[in-house]
Amino acid sequence: MVSRRIYADRTEQSFESAEERRAQGKAYRKELPIEELGRYVRSDRDPVAILKKQDETRLPDLVPLRHERMSASPFTFYRGSARLMAFDLAQQPNTGQQVVACGDAHISNFGFFASPERRLVFDLNDFDEAAPGPWEWDVRRMVASVVLGAKDANYSDEDVQHLAQQTAHAYRIAIRGLSQQSALERYYQSIDEQLIVDRLDASSLPAFQKVAAKARRRTSVQAVTKMTELDENGRLQFREDAPVLTHLIDAPARDLRKLYREYLASASPDIRLLLEKYRLIDGARRVVGVGSVGTRCYVVLLQDAVGQPLVLQIKEAVTSVVTEFNKPNASTPDTLQRREHNGKRVVDHQRILQAVSDPFLGWGSAGGHDFYIRQFRDMKGSIDLSKLNARGFEEYVTGCGLLLARAHSQSPALHWIAGYLTKGAKFDKAMTRWSMAYAEQVDEDYKRFVA
Repeated sequence: MVSRRIYADRTEQSFESAEERRAQGKAYRKELPIEELGRYVRSDRDPVAILKKQDETRLPDLVPLRHERMSASPFTFYRGSARLMAFDLAQQPNTGQQVVACGDAHISNFGFFASPERRLVFDLNDFDEAAPGPWEWDVRRMVASVVLGAKDANYSDEDVQHLAQQTAHAYRIAIRGLSQQSALERYYQSIDEQLIVDRLDASSLPAFQKVAAKARRRTSVQAVTKMTELDENGRLQFREDAPVLTHLIDAPARDLRKLYREYLASASPDIRLLLEKYRLIDGARRVVGVGSVGTRCYVVLLQDAVGQPLVLQIKEAVTSVVTEFNKPNASTPDTLQRREHNGKRVVDHQRILQAVSDPFLGWGSAGGHDFYIRQFRDMKGSIDLSKLNARGFEEYVTGCGLLLARAHSQSPALHWIAGYLTKGAKFDKAMTRWSMAYAEQVDEDYKRFVA
């Protein structure tokens, strides 16, 4: 018998081991010392003009509400100003290594949701801005949000710095640890409710258990109870609650039905078959969040043959602020095609970054706009940071650092980043120093925005 070998193709011939990539990252510390990442580079820009650029594509009647919600505090302003920060991040020094980035990894964008197996998991939960970009952008947005969130909760300056440094520390340690695992181990790794309970300090446990219990109750059935009523003919419909929940008529209503049909075509075969057992009975515009206010967001009400409801959420997807300001290079993951459907972009990158994702994810277009679709309130829950004690806050932000590292570990740049990051706390201190400086910038921008 003649033996045969499968010879490496060109791609495999350029394949580098984890050790080689870590060595490259370590060597790059001489090109860009880690301490340099802590230097905040100011730029001459008009923060209000950068943010108002987004208003041009938003629903005019909702723009004042967007401004009102962003004006509540410097932290809420920060949450709604991802575009402004992306502009600023593009001016900062970075290592040139890019990953599939969340694009909006602030600490309020982590939370509980249900896995397809109905486990309660904790992970990143907002991917409107997800796209390939520098890994430092996500870390800086996360650590700066810790600073602003802790200031919002009236922590001392010493405690704020400690919390920021612990967040960066958690990310660094996790990246270095994940680099020692196999790709498959990293892919399957997730944090569920039990894992959180096992590592929590006793004083923090009640706050997390309360949120978990509330998340389990947040289902389509609960949403229907709160958001619907019977019309004069006894049919279920959404309850009008302007401006938060308003019905659609004429062309927008027709667009929504067209969008739903496109969504069905994009859904996985099992979900498509499942949804054939439902009929679409109502739809409405629903205002959500802070940064998303003014984008086209809807909910649709479905009902099966025995009268059981299901609510899906439809969110407009526009070009990511990461894509807008990032300059791709040879390290940029090839996950974003030119002129790609933005709804598909959100779905694809959510599936990469999350350990488990909503099986109902899909996308479609209507009225010249791209959208993505998911379940509405499927056991979703977020932590009220103001209700946490100091120990609980630290455990929470540490978890956020771990989860961001797990998300970044799905990208090829992992081993390079792990090599670049030292065993010592240089990176932790650099991120803290940068984030403290950027928090001052946010305070200034917030005052100009409110004025």
